[in-house]
Amino acid sequence: MQISDLPYPDPGVPDARSGPRFLLWLGRGQLGGQLKSLCWGILHFSGVAGLPYAVGMGVTAVVDRDPDRLLRVAALLLVIGVAISVGDAMLHRTAVTNWITAAARVQQLLARKTAELGSALTRRVAAGEVVAVSTGDVEKIGWFVEAVSRFLAAVFSVVLVCIGLLFYAPELGVVVAIGVPLVALASLPLLPRATKRADIQREKAGKATELASDTVAGLRVLRGIGGEELFLGRYREASQEVRRAAVRSARMWALISAIQVVLPGALMITVVWYGATLVTDGTIAVGELVAAFSAVATLLYPLRHFEEIAMAYSFSRPSAKRAARVLSLTRTDAAERPARTGPVESPAAGGDLYDPQTRLLAPAGRFTAVVCGDPDLAGRLAERLGGHPMDGEAGADADAGTPSVLLGGIALDDLELDTARTLVLVQDKDPVLLSGTLRELFDVPASGAVESGAALGAAQCADVLDALLQSAPDGVEDPMDARITERGRSLSGGQRQRLALARSLVTDPEVLVLDEPTSAVDSHTEARIAEGIAAVRAGRTTVVLASSPLLLDRADRVVLIEGGSVAAVGTHRELLHGEPRYRAVVTRETDEEQRLAGLELTELAEVLTEIEESA
Repeated sequence: MQISDLPYPDPGVPDARSGPRFLLWLGRGQLGGQLKSLCWGILHFSGVAGLPYAVGMGVTAVVDRDPDRLLRVAALLLVIGVAISVGDAMLHRTAVTNWITAAARVQQLLARKTAELGSALTRRVAAGEVVAVSTGDVEKIGWFVEAVSRFLAAVFSVVLVCIGLLFYAPELGVVVAIGVPLVALASLPLLPRATKRADIQREKAGKATELASDTVAGLRVLRGIGGEELFLGRYREASQEVRRAAVRSARMWALISAIQVVLPGALMITVVWYGATLVTDGTIAVGELVAAFSAVATLLYPLRHFEEIAMAYSFSRPSAKRAARVLSLTRTDAAERPARTGPVESPAAGGDLYDPQTRLLAPAGRFTAVVCGDPDLAGRLAERLGGHPMDGEAGADADAGTPSVLLGGIALDDLELDTARTLVLVQDKDPVLLSGTLRELFDVPASGAVESGAALGAAQCADVLDALLQSAPDGVEDPMDARITERGRSLSGGQRQRLALARSLVTDPEVLVLDEPTSAVDSHTEARIAEGIAAVRAGRTTVVLASSPLLLDRADRVVLIEGGSVAAVGTHRELLHGEPRYRAVVTRETDEEQRLAGLELTELAEVLTEIEESA
């Protein structure tokens, strides 16, 4: 896999049972790239390992005044130099390719999982953790995948140097063969403590990122209630905790780095001192001492990769653990559902939408409004109607293990995800607007039956278009070319809500589920939006979860959900006059107000009875 071939056509199915298993799965998926990197690394480090012996041979040739041998050594040094240069360049190229491809694979997996889970993702995993996984963690995971091949090549060169010295200068080779493993393994006892400190630092950094994300998202509200400084103070405190944890972690890694410098230096001094003694005694030649000294000095370079692989694994393991946790989430609780026996065909157009848990029926081609006294129940119901029930890990509750919603008699959970999303679209209570132009916002999969102009008109977005055009740079004359800031923060809540509604209307799905689509607009605008929805969605199945009388009065059918199941069905006016529980939710009447209203009706009936009797 080359960088130019990215993204992957299919990133595969990851082993998300644990962080180390996920790293192993990534490594297995890039065996070809790892093998290329390893081969170039062996070429590079073999040249590095052979350099001391060539230098020693050259010194010996000079001492022996042998020009022919000196020329051969010069040719050998040239070959070694080419091997080192070419190997280093290609090692860097292939290793960075492994890094980028691993990071890209993880990002593709995260993007696919985000699309699969939808809005349920942020209910299961904190937003700050998702941001940390998709940005910093993928880099750390890629770093480890990239460092593996260079570490293996470094191990090869260290072993090669030690074996070569045992044959070239056995007396010094024994010292080096004993000392190098001790130097390489000396920092191992410190790694658990360094890893623990690094984990603490990343945990605190994740919390600080989450706090910052929440603060920025709610900045408008915080300013309104005067809580901006309070949250900024909390972030400052969290930031200082991250700084202190980073300093403690850096101290431990600095100690490990110091060991990697001091111990090889001590080994080098030992080799020089012992080698000088052997030269004085005439046991070895000067060239052999120079070769041994050069070999030990050269080993400082590959030994650094031992420290790097330790750091890379230490940093990537918790990152891989977080990524595996996100990737292990499922759209539904598969353990509670029967296994799929074969491919499921898409339901025929014009089927009813039915929820077995609440017994809610939304007839095909009609505008159905749903009233829930519990806002949380309304949100969960909207997710279920879209085929995204929360499983047991999500929190909860009655949603786990219950039958799937049926569309035309076919369970949404049994359909392919893309098919289910095409058939049923759910607009959350707090929809998200991505940054970009308004034209890009409406560039979504759609049937083509509803133009963007008609959708904007139905959602009453005329003032939103004017506001975008006024804030647009000079030269922008079409409001569709005006840019929207991240999450639409430059717009008011009502403006964002109406743009999101227009985007949903443009898609024109077979079933559209809207959760409180007008909660942030005034009553006059809400009445016109209700008429617009009814007009644009005429003949299409529409389910609106709301408690606004203006929306409910436009619905063909109103369903009251009480206690987790259907309690009453009728039109808005029928339920308003005949169902006290419905009237309490819609009109916000208290129990006392309902009692007084009942007494007034009773007294009025008694008066009418007396009049009839007297007549």
